[in-house]
Amino acid sequence: MDTVEKYKKYVNVSMVDKVQPVVIQTAEGASITDTAGKHFIDCFAGISVVNAGHCNPKVIDAAKKQMDSLVHCCSYVYYSQPTANLAEKLAEITPGRLQKSFFGSGGAEANEGALRLAKQFTGKTEFISLQASFHGRSYATLSITGNSGRKKKAGPYMVGCTFLPPAYCYRCHYGREYPSCGLKCAKALEDLIKFNTWDDVAAFIAEPVMGEGGIIVPPDNYFFEIDKILKNHGILLFVDEVQSGFGRTGKMFAIEHYGVEPDIMTMAKGIADGFPLSAFIAREEIADSFRPGDHLSTFGGNPVSCAAALANIQFFQEEKLAENALKKGEWLMARLNALKEKHARIGDVRGKGLMIGIELVSDRAARTPDAASAGKVRDLCLENGLLIGQGGVFGNVLRIQPPLVISQTQLEDVVGILDLVIGKV
Repeated sequence: MDTVEKYKKYVNVSMVDKVQPVVIQTAEGASITDTAGKHFIDCFAGISVVNAGHCNPKVIDAAKKQMDSLVHCCSYVYYSQPTANLAEKLAEITPGRLQKSFFGSGGAEANEGALRLAKQFTGKTEFISLQASFHGRSYATLSITGNSGRKKKAGPYMVGCTFLPPAYCYRCHYGREYPSCGLKCAKALEDLIKFNTWDDVAAFIAEPVMGEGGIIVPPDNYFFEIDKILKNHGILLFVDEVQSGFGRTGKMFAIEHYGVEPDIMTMAKGIADGFPLSAFIAREEIADSFRPGDHLSTFGGNPVSCAAALANIQFFQEEKLAENALKKGEWLMARLNALKEKHARIGDVRGKGLMIGIELVSDRAARTPDAASAGKVRDLCLENGLLIGQGGVFGNVLRIQPPLVISQTQLEDVVGILDLVIGKV
């Protein structure tokens, strides 16, 4: 029985439309090879995870070395050196006064823990999130996720969760254009607090660049306006960097593009280049509001994953991955915008760094979402040796999120394949 047949018989994949028909044998950098020997350029990075590249030698070597001495001890029962060293490093590289980290295994676990911490510190019980957001598939994280497609048949969810329309400029909720809009989408937060809550909001949760929602990039001054309102109401700014963190947008963390200081920040995916690890970090006084028994994670802060994360961050800094991602992203955005002029099916191209979305439409004037064409493009890209993602609230956005080590030659091939494939569709 081959791998595909074993999946059909033994692996529960009923929750996905389809598993991409690629049985991966090996991977290196931004390249993947399947069991038949076919090579692919990877432009999805395992959903924005292997930012430092598949099987990065420095990350692998650090993990192997750690395995020889200690694999597991539970880092909340005993002291672990790699865990302590990583927490120190995160305090160094994260923005503002973020200082103390709690480690888990995945993004939803980090977000769930951070929600608990926000309640603990503020003594408040409500949350405001964004429409089109995605924060995980656990009960609390689905409660703050603003997409019914991810939440269907699993409610009722937590009370006290309210949603603000996002800064989705291509499909503005208020029918306006930036910058003449005056950032209505941000200033609307004031009325949302006044009319949609019982004035007991612990935190406002946002992805600085929204991933699953369709690579939605707010204007540069969006979070400045949001932060002013939050401060006036004593509400914490909780930033979800699970997908946008670790160099993806051209900064180590995407919120750094916006000049505001988060009170709590979560991270996962790119933190350890493929090893399971997540964290939420907060200002010291916020973190210390936890009391014995309030929170724990058996595998959080695993020494092997923490050693891999430390090597990953060192590689980022030595190779200037974030800065290079910004330059590569600018080049790629320019080429994709040129394709937009050529192909009427492309309604919008947006992104920061190497976190880029191409929104497909069947009618450019009406901006009619075209999920069917997006699916066809993804399938044809695969046939032509290119792996991309598909997402957005309408399922019509091509997601370009390659390992940040992708070469210029590979990027040129990416543009050529997309040009060919979109033309065919």
